[in-house]
Amino acid sequence: MVKAAFLGLGVMGYPMARHLRTKGHEVTVYNRTIAKAEKWVSEHGGELAKTPRAAAEGQDVVFACVGNDNDLREVTLGSDGAFKGMGKGGLFVDHTTASAEIARELHVEARKLGFDFLDAPVSGGQAGAENGQLTVMVGGDQAPFDRAQPTIMSFAKACRLLGASGSGQLAKMMNQICIAGVVQGLAEAVHFGKKAGMDIEAVIEVISKGAAQSWQMENRYKTMNAGKFDFGFAVDWMRKDLSIVLGEARENGAKLPLTALVDQFYAEVQGMGGNRWDTSSLLARLER
Repeated sequence: MVKAAFLGLGVMGYPMARHLRTKGHEVTVYNRTIAKAEKWVSEHGGELAKTPRAAAEGQDVVFACVGNDNDLREVTLGSDGAFKGMGKGGLFVDHTTASAEIARELHVEARKLGFDFLDAPVSGGQAGAENGQLTVMVGGDQAPFDRAQPTIMSFAKACRLLGASGSGQLAKMMNQICIAGVVQGLAEAVHFGKKAGMDIEAVIEVISKGAAQSWQMENRYKTMNAGKFDFGFAVDWMRKDLSIVLGEARENGAKLPLTALVDQFYAEVQGMGGNRWDTSSLLARLER
């Protein structure tokens, strides 16, 4: 059992911190909106900290899951940031989906201050977080990974070190590239089937047993077919992720024509008022 802090109690962080607590770890939580941290403590016990710095003090490991690079920089390097409270030999594990650049920056800063940093973005969505079934992609050094992995498995089904600092974020970018293409393909298939007068449920039941099968097909086709788009990862967040992907591609020379196209399709969904719709709302764009 470890003493842990968790910074950021959004749709992912809230249940992730809960799993740490239910596995017997001592947990201190911080959230920018204090009322949410108070609610978490009232439900699960543990301690509440009013600043990231206070949350980090005296902990074996500090976890974070916040919105973007700017949020991450604020909770780590800000005036009351967690890095000011980290002890020598401590460990900071960041589950934010952010850029590889900031992961490398924070890794260097952590080493200067005498503790370790891992970039460890997750996949599996809100349902994966709720059920403790996330997949964790990690960048950093072997020794801190070995220390962190048993605790990470409190809310994960898979966790792997994929290379040096930043590699976790690069792996998450690959994950989002795959999802963007798959969701667009599924949206087009459902749209095509409707136009052709097909029984969508019957067709999906058959093709989901073959080479077309995907997580998106298994978990999203029914809600897509019903025109309901409030069951998962929001379009605003997907566009944030794809902007990171496309920025990295410009740096490394990768050609991502499909990803760039789907990013623009999501921009059209935002223009339809679908900022908070889930990513399967690509179908709504086709059915305007």
